[in-house]
Amino acid sequence: MIVCKTIAECRREREKLGKLAFVPTMGALHEGHLSLIREASKHAPHVAVSIFVNPTQFGPNEDFSRYPRPIEADLELCRSAGVDLVFNPDAEEMYPPGSPEISIDLPQLTNVLEGQKRPGHFKGVCQVVAKLFNIVQPQVACFGMKDYQQLCVLQAMVKALDFPITIIPCPTVREKDGLALSSRNRYLSPDERQRALAICRALFAARDEVSKGIRQTNRLVATMQQIILSPGNLGHVPVAVDYIAAVDPVTLRPKEMVDGGVLLAIAARVGNTRLIDNILIESAE
Repeated sequence: MIVCKTIAECRREREKLGKLAFVPTMGALHEGHLSLIREASKHAPHVAVSIFVNPTQFGPNEDFSRYPRPIEADLELCRSAGVDLVFNPDAEEMYPPGSPEISIDLPQLTNVLEGQKRPGHFKGVCQVVAKLFNIVQPQVACFGMKDYQQLCVLQAMVKALDFPITIIPCPTVREKDGLALSSRNRYLSPDERQRALAICRALFAARDEVSKGIRQTNRLVATMQQIILSPGNLGHVPVAVDYIAAVDPVTLRPKEMVDGGVLLAIAARVGNTRLIDNILIESAE
């Protein structure tokens, strides 16, 4: 496995490889990332992973400084997963001092949900992913559906800017108790982790209501709110809801009825840790 710290080195090493599938990450790798790597290996004979905590997608009061960076453990996981190339630049390599500001935005998809709560977040995501695509030059890239809005935004960016890259959506990976895997889960205390289960339970309960014939999304949202704010035996760690939404899976705009598919999405802070999760209901039939 080759580990590159500079853009020039990454380009040199990439030229030695043929068809390449790419998994961009911010490190702190877990089974969710490994599932992306396994999926990537199905689509190309070579796999590249980037490990870069991107400063441009964090807001001024977010967790950039404390975001976990266990680089040696991450590299060992990549090695054991059969990754061919790891690109692990520092911020100065990706954003040299004095370089001009650049902005990529798709406002129809970025001014709702996460974009509404985290202004500028998706501009930073698009900026870094576009740079990584140009540096790594993959034919395929894999992204998790846990970050569903990010997936939609990047699919739209690839189409709008004519990147010759196929985006592969990959299912959310969960713990046995349902909690969606996230690098931020390691911030949670045992009590907070127990309380965080209310998020996935709320989504599962709403999905069950759809299966029982409920079609009004306001009823689904009410169910999710009740479960998150009244968690039963999950403890009393404070939870602050950023949003609970039922939206169109393509436009990300609110839907009044479950018809032709709906995305149920939640963002909430458990203690001091912000978590997101979602379930895609592709058909209500």
